[in-house]
Amino acid sequence: MTRAARKSSRRSRPSKGADMHSAIRFPLQPQILRRIVLLLLGLAMAFMSATLWAHGVNENDKAFIEGASGINIIPYMYLGAKHMVTGYDHLLFLAVVIFFLYRMKDVGAYVTLFAIGHSTTLLLGVIFDIRANPYIIDAIIGLSVVYKAIDNLDGFKTWFGVSPNPKAAVLIFGFFHGFGLATKIQELTLAKDGLIPNLISFNVGVEMGQLMALTVILLLMNLWRMSPSFNRSAIVANAALMTAGFVLIGFQLAGYFTQGA
Repeated sequence: MTRAARKSSRRSRPSKGADMHSAIRFPLQPQILRRIVLLLLGLAMAFMSATLWAHGVNENDKAFIEGASGINIIPYMYLGAKHMVTGYDHLLFLAVVIFFLYRMKDVGAYVTLFAIGHSTTLLLGVIFDIRANPYIIDAIIGLSVVYKAIDNLDGFKTWFGVSPNPKAAVLIFGFFHGFGLATKIQELTLAKDGLIPNLISFNVGVEMGQLMALTVILLLMNLWRMSPSFNRSAIVANAALMTAGFVLIGFQLAGYFTQGA
C-alpha cells in the first residue's frame, strides 16, 4: 500500500470528530425539527413523572436491606445489578459517554474510569458515613449527562476554545454517581454485622449490571451506526440526551427546594 493510500485509509476511518462534525453540518429540515421537538417533549414528560426517582429504593428492597443481618452475598449482588439496569441516570450517562467511541479499547478505558469513580464513593460514603444532600448530588448526576452531550457536540471547543479532559470528567462524574447511591443507602438502617462484605457484594452486582446494560447499549449503537441516518441524527440524539439531563437537574432541584433544603 502506498503512503497516499495509507493516508486515505486513515482519513476514511470513523472518528468522533468526523461523525460529529458531519452531523453538525447537516441542514436541519422541517421534518427533522419536528422529530426533535416530539422527542424532547416525550423525554420531558417521561422524566417529569413523579414516579421516577434516580437511585430510588423500592419498598420490598428497603424491607430486605433493613431486615437482613449477617453476610448476604447473592441477594446484595442481585440488588446491585438491579439498581444499575433500572437506574436511568446511569444508563443515560453510559450512552452519552460511549456515543462516539468506536474501539473497544476506548470503551473499556472510559467505562473502567466510571466504575472506579462510582465504586470508590459508594463504598467510602457508606462506610465512613460521608453525607450530602441527595437532591444536590442527583442534580449533579443530571449535569454529567448535559456536560457529556455538549462535549460530544464540541460545544466547549466552539464556545470557549478549550476541550476539557474527557477521561478526567468521566472519573469525576463517576464519583458523584456512586455518592448518589451512597446517600440513598445512608437513609436505610443497615446492620453492622456483615456490612462491608454486603457492600462489596452490592458493588460487584452494580458492575455486573453495568456490563449487561453496556452490552445492550453497544449492540444497539453499532446497529444504528451501520444505518445511513446515523451521522445526520447524531446531533438530534445528543440534543435529546442533553435535554434529559436538564430535566433531571430541574426535577432534583425542585425536590431540593420543596423537600430537601
